[in-house]
Amino acid sequence: MAVRIRLQRMGRKKRPFYQIVVADSRSPRDGRFIDNLGSYNPMTKPATIDIDRDRAFDWIAKGAQPTDTVRAILRFKGVYYRKHLMRGVAKGSMTVEEATAKYQAWIDAKESKTAARVEQTAAEKEAFRLAVSGVAKAKPVVVVEEPVAEVEAEEEVTEVVAEETPAEETTEETAE
Repeated sequence: MAVRIRLQRMGRKKRPFYQIVVADSRSPRDGRFIDNLGSYNPMTKPATIDIDRDRAFDWIAKGAQPTDTVRAILRFKGVYYRKHLMRGVAKGSMTVEEATAKYQAWIDAKESKTAARVEQTAAEKEAFRLAVSGVAKAKPVVVVEEPVAEVEAEEEVTEVVAEETPAEETTEETAE
């Protein structure tokens, strides 16, 4: 019996979420399964992945073959890193305690990165909500102060131009 770790689709139309299950490869996608390992929701930002890492590692160690998407999820969650470390323990290059310490440090770093991404997304959502909330932004008032002498000089120039314009028009009219 070939055992696969794959996604089982749930949710409504155009709003999917998935259960990560261990199933016989001959069973249908949404049919019978052997074990439920967790869930995956790609509709959230970032995608929400809840998985039992220990059970997933046990199934991988027993020889269950994951699909491409589940392999990426397991790699992201550190199951394949743990498999890599345990292979090193089997070869004798490190002890179980060293491997467990490395794995736990990796998990803590990964969880902190994910938490930071969730906080960043929450801040982006809040900024977007404030931008589209309907509250008008206060427009800055720009006060331009001009010296009085320059204003008087401009008025004199406009008067001179106004006086010259009719004279030119009359010259053109007589030439025609």
